[in-house]
Amino acid sequence: MSTPNPGGRVLSGMRPTGRLHLGNYHGALRNWVRLQYEFECYFFIADWHMLTTGYEDTAALPQHVHEVLIDWLAAGLNPGVATLFVQSHVPEHAELHLLLSMITPLSWLERVPSYKDQQEQLKNQDLTTYGFLGYPLLQSADILVYRAQHVPVGEDQVAHVELTRETARRFNHLYGREPDFEEKVERAVKALGGRNTTLYRQLRRKYQESGDHEALERARALVQGVSRLTVADRDRLLGYLEGTGVTILPEPQALLTDTPKVPGLDGRKMSKSYGNTIELREDPQAVTRKLRAMKTDPSRARRTDPGEPTRCPVWDLHKIYSSEEVRRWAADGCRSAGIGCLECKQPVIDKIVAEVTALRGRAQEYTENPELLRDIVAEGSEKARDTARETLEEVRRAMHLRTD
Repeated sequence: MSTPNPGGRVLSGMRPTGRLHLGNYHGALRNWVRLQYEFECYFFIADWHMLTTGYEDTAALPQHVHEVLIDWLAAGLNPGVATLFVQSHVPEHAELHLLLSMITPLSWLERVPSYKDQQEQLKNQDLTTYGFLGYPLLQSADILVYRAQHVPVGEDQVAHVELTRETARRFNHLYGREPDFEEKVERAVKALGGRNTTLYRQLRRKYQESGDHEALERARALVQGVSRLTVADRDRLLGYLEGTGVTILPEPQALLTDTPKVPGLDGRKMSKSYGNTIELREDPQAVTRKLRAMKTDPSRARRTDPGEPTRCPVWDLHKIYSSEEVRRWAADGCRSAGIGCLECKQPVIDKIVAEVTALRGRAQEYTENPELLRDIVAEGSEKARDTARETLEEVRRAMHLRTD
């Protein structure tokens, strides 16, 4: 696999609930397709995370993993550029989760907003398990085992990234000091050379004395820009900037992404749990039937009744799929009752049918050749393991869990 000129490393995952739908595509997947050419990307299918709420029946899990992978590839994820893998194929996720669980206060997990939210939403399931309480920490391990700098999330997931940052900070505070740290840092500072050495000292002093975050960012950029430094010396210099030790587990940043509102066929958010979805590889005739029957503005009981586009879920699809000219036509026609709801839907139907047809075509190569799919997963999982092993070596060494 080749790696693009990276702007940093990105990590994200998706639970395998079966075939993906338009909400998954516009909410995350389309953004991943763009990111893979801007960053070094690791994308994984989070099959262990499915067990946190779906542990009672796992019979369909392998098929769901298979379907999600095909949808990813059909949507444009490129295994020659991004690393695509299955979470359970990389056991280092579980080991790091175990080690982090030893140092993570229980109160940190109990205050994660989604913990109580999901308990409320899934009252019919027994979620009084350690796995459910600890799943945000497993998410943190997913991120930290690859030392990802960026995690693409929506607003509702920022708290999970913040927990990951706190976990990394606590780990580095507990285990980031090494024997003769100051002596090794001093040698690393001198290795920056000439003006860089002087500038590093000045910027660190400004940050340490006055909390100048601009100075901190400039110093970080300076360290990252010196290619002759070893990885260990770079980590020492970055840790020394903030008055800590070696940054064994870097703190990731949330990469906030715009997620358009994708309405389901009943007007609510598109979701499998509501049974209101259009799958990425659905039969085009079924897509047409579903969209023609999709709910619209309730004030348009008759063809001659004027409506209001902002009250109509079809309008949200126009905002995703239609040009400005078509949106003006639809809005004016709706408000004046100049067009009917089926007329208004037709441009959206045409666009979605074309999109689904293209996805079905690209998926055919993988549905007809399961061996190709297995090779992609095997290669991606092995590459992910190589990266994860490097992190675990450092973690074990820092925690004195190595005997050699």
